[in-house]
Amino acid sequence: MKKTTLAFLASLAAATASLSSLRAETLQVAVGTSDITNIDPHRANGFDSMLIANVFDGLVRFPPGSADPAKIEPDLATRWETSADGTSWTFHLRKGVKFHGDFGEFTADDVVFSLKRAADPSTSSFAANFAGIANVEKLDDLTVRIDLKYPDAGLLGLLSNFHGGMIVSKKAVERLGREFAAKPIGTGPYQIAEHVLQQHVKLVANKSYFRGAPKIDEVLWRFVLSDSSRDLAFQSGQLDLIYGRRDQRWVTQVKTRPEAVVDIFGQGEFRTLHINKSIKPLDDLRVRQAIALSIDVDQIVRFVGPDVAKKGCSVVPPGYRGEDCSWTVKPDIAKAKALLAAAGHPNGITLSVVVSNISSQLPIMEVIQNQLGKAGIKLDMKVVDHPTYQQQIRQNASALVFYGAARFPVADTYLTEFYHSAATVGKPTAITNFSHCDVADAEIEQARKETDSAKQMADWKIAQDKIHKDVCAVPLFELQQVWARSKKVDYGYELKGAINIAPQITEKTSVTR
Repeated sequence: MKKTTLAFLASLAAATASLSSLRAETLQVAVGTSDITNIDPHRANGFDSMLIANVFDGLVRFPPGSADPAKIEPDLATRWETSADGTSWTFHLRKGVKFHGDFGEFTADDVVFSLKRAADPSTSSFAANFAGIANVEKLDDLTVRIDLKYPDAGLLGLLSNFHGGMIVSKKAVERLGREFAAKPIGTGPYQIAEHVLQQHVKLVANKSYFRGAPKIDEVLWRFVLSDSSRDLAFQSGQLDLIYGRRDQRWVTQVKTRPEAVVDIFGQGEFRTLHINKSIKPLDDLRVRQAIALSIDVDQIVRFVGPDVAKKGCSVVPPGYRGEDCSWTVKPDIAKAKALLAAAGHPNGITLSVVVSNISSQLPIMEVIQNQLGKAGIKLDMKVVDHPTYQQQIRQNASALVFYGAARFPVADTYLTEFYHSAATVGKPTAITNFSHCDVADAEIEQARKETDSAKQMADWKIAQDKIHKDVCAVPLFELQQVWARSKKVDYGYELKGAINIAPQITEKTSVTR
């Protein structure tokens, strides 16, 4: 491990020296993964979405430093109107915005193309979120109308600079074909210049950015899986901004360094243990109940630390509109063993589980492994790199899926993506329903269409009750984002939150050498 870290530091120092001689303003960022998975904005999740948040814009946006839906503001649209019944929205677009490279000006054609692409399961991982859109129509080059099947108060969140809301170049997608996924074209302050496998992605400034040329010329997003390597390179000044270790001891220790700033913020990623009902014996409710009764969430939260973990009480994350705090299961090992015996497993069970090796997952799964073991539930954990983990859990290869995600903070987004049967992994409409949950489809769909707020909340409550009783998953905790930066880095805004789970690097971000 020491040799690996020293070799990494040596190579990073050489690369940094070379880059510094070429450009005065290069921001060195390191994230905790071995590589990116997919940087197509309609497919990207996790670390991938962190990166492309600096490359793309939406019709509207969460202001830099905020994850508050109440503060959504114009982005590629300058203004909009809504019909009296709430089913038709007209967006007026910003004039003169240019796409990266030679792909011309942004127009209504790109909006129509992007939103239809985002709604297509064959091209988007977020298609189910767009099910309420009936039609997207160009009225003229700078005007678009979106017609809905039913009123949707959360539409602006769907159209924001987040997941499927990101606007791509129609010309680029059509001209580049499959190559678009490797170097997608947007309108943001930075554009993708190169991707060196398992090393870095280089972003370069978009000098034609409509809000002004960025202060930083290049951003190197480096892939450094090892926490110790990232930390040592940060301490030595070779990295300016790093994805931190999300545990209390690390946070406390780094806060003592005079040249470092630790940023802890939301939107947090809600950690959930999804129970795959398609794998025996997890199709038996009693076995799923035994798993839930074996997990001590309070112990897990103490392990992670009070600054970075918030305990959950529903399959919908804390603070989301519509969250119903009705998960009341408490650990009871004796009862868990009795349920296993009643289900025909008096000697316990063994489950094959795929686990990511990143620091925000593996240690917690080891705690869960220990807890479940006390009830005779043994986990045969296959530890893999994060991209492989993301691939295999979508191939139904894991009996339990420990997953963290941040979504637009209303109940519908989480219920639709994780608990509606259409989102089940393996289906053409798959998103992230790893548990194969199908007990609350009617309520999820009804709530999405409901115009009466009280009735909508009631539908969401029933949906959560059904999912809890069926034990599709065990809600754990919301893990806050933890990053460390040099005091020489100025974001250019006050960081209170981030919808794409990383500090956004904007045209105003700067670094002093």
